[in-house]
Order: sequence, then C-alpha cells, then structure tokens
Amino acid sequence: MSGTHNILVIGAGSIGERHLRCFQSTGRCQLALCETMPERREVIAEKYGVPSYASLNEALASGKHDAAVIAAPAPFHVSIARQLTGHGVHLLLEKPVSISMDGVEELADEVANAGTQVNVGYMMRGLPALSQMREAVRSGRFGQPVQLVVTAGQNFPFYRPAYREIYYADPAMGGGAIQDCITHHLNAAEWLVGPITRLVADSEHCVLEGVTVEDTVHVITRHKNVLGSFSVNQHQAPNEFFMTVLCERGAARFQMIGQRWYSAQQAGGEWQLEAEHPAERDDYYIMQANAFLDQIEGKRRPVCSLAAGIQTLKVNIAILESVMTRTWKDIA
Repeated sequence: MSGTHNILVIGAGSIGERHLRCFQSTGRCQLALCETMPERREVIAEKYGVPSYASLNEALASGKHDAAVIAAPAPFHVSIARQLTGHGVHLLLEKPVSISMDGVEELADEVANAGTQVNVGYMMRGLPALSQMREAVRSGRFGQPVQLVVTAGQNFPFYRPAYREIYYADPAMGGGAIQDCITHHLNAAEWLVGPITRLVADSEHCVLEGVTVEDTVHVITRHKNVLGSFSVNQHQAPNEFFMTVLCERGAARFQMIGQRWYSAQQAGGEWQLEAEHPAERDDYYIMQANAFLDQIEGKRRPVCSLAAGIQTLKVNIAILESVMTRTWKDIA
C-alpha cells in the first residue's frame, strides 16, 4: 500500500498532540482526531485543522481510517487496539503496551490472524546514533557484550509542569518512573543485548511534590549472560542519559543529549566520538511517523514489534512485583 494514508490519532493529551503535529509534518497522510473531552477535542482539532470524533465508534463508523495512533492512557491500549484490529486498522501503539497482561495474548493472536501492522512507540530503537552503536556492538568489533549500564535523570516538573494533573500521578493509569520512564531504557537495552531474563528492583518516591508515585528507580538485570544495571531519577537538575555496553575487547556508549555515540578500546584511553545526530524532540517523532508509514506500505519491518513491546511489558510488571516483594523475578 502506498500514497496518502488516513491516520486517526486517539487521545489529545500532550503525546497525542505531538503525534498529530509530527504525522502532519511528514506530508504523507491525512489526520483525524478522536478525543472524548469536548473542550480539548475542539481546541486541538481547530489548532491543526483536522476533523474530530467524540468516540471511537463514531470514528470507525466513518470507514475512513487505515491506521491509528493509540495515545490514550495505557490501561485502555489493549481494548482499543483489539477494536481497531477487528476493523482492519494498522496500529502505532504508544508505550507501554498495557499495565497488565489482561487481553495482551488475545491481542497478539488477533493481530497475527488479521495481518495487522503494529509498531510500539519505543522510539529509541529508531534513533540513528543508537542504531549505529548497536550495529557496531553486534558486528563483534568489541567482542561479546558482558555488561550494560544505564544512568539517567532529569527534572521532570521542568519538562512536564502538569505532571500532578495527568496520568503520571496514578500508577493504575500507567504513571510513575517505572511505567512511564525507565520502560524506554529497558526496551532499548533489550534491543542492544537481548531480552531481560531475570531482575531485582528497588524504587521510592523521593522528591516530586504533589504525587506519591516513584520518582527514583534502581534495577539489576540479567540478559542471559550479560549483566545489567539501571539507575534513573526524575528530579535531578541536569537532563542526561547514558547507556554503556561493556564488551570483552572494548566498550560503546550512547549519549541521548546531542545524540552521540562513543567507543573505547585502548586501555587507559578516553572515549572517542564515533558519530552525532543532533535533533529536536519532534524530530524523533517525525522519524517514528515516517518509519510507521513505511511499515504499513510494506517497505520495512516495525521499529519495535508487538512481541518486543510485550516482552518489555513483562519486565515492567516484574519490576513492580520485585519492588513489592523485595525478591528476584524471572521473566518467562
């Protein structure tokens, strides 16, 4: 399939609006909006000059849409996705896939039977610098990976001032640093060195005012023979993210800010810049939009498949369970 696509964006929160704006920027599709909150729907529809619907049933009754972006809160992802799959609509499904495994396996079966194209919105897999680093690591240039280390932090209120009033404030809606933040890092790590097979985690609400969800997380992981560690907070002053893969004969490091990756192979030496791809935040979503459009046109595989998204959901759930029980958890 090629040509102009009709894309339905479901949810007009900040991420839904960003998807709407960035899909428009591709010049490859016609957009429409589905939002149940009348005032929000009217404001966003007018701002971007798109038709809008008050319900998913109303949107589906139009018969106009060949693909949809599901940007509603995480607890509703699976039910919406199953309804769309039944109408032959391709899916860009925001992360995480859900907050539980309820209905997830049924969705996977229905997607397979219908031939639906699905991409899960873990956008880090589409970043050029990280993709190049992954190719170098997987080429054997540094030998076998033995350890992965992630350190990240930012002042979340600075970037999301309304965090107290949105889904983030409620873990049942997909909020908190585990389901909303570190899940990106976990998914990217699994893409780099393989699925997480075992983990233990700790988390705490330390700083963020007006909420009780965790804002600081530590996770120790096993990716079969690769050891991993993740340290993430949402309250430090500088915005930074580093992902380092240590191998038998060298190491590679990704830096989110500036979109750079580095290598190191000389004992006692320093990091050497390999490549950088500076980008604004919208650029990430425009790349994701173009990749999804290429996918539904049969030109490429998904950036993050439904199966990979489900694997990361299992990791999210295991982390939450580990925090509660203070025990190691195996990932089936």
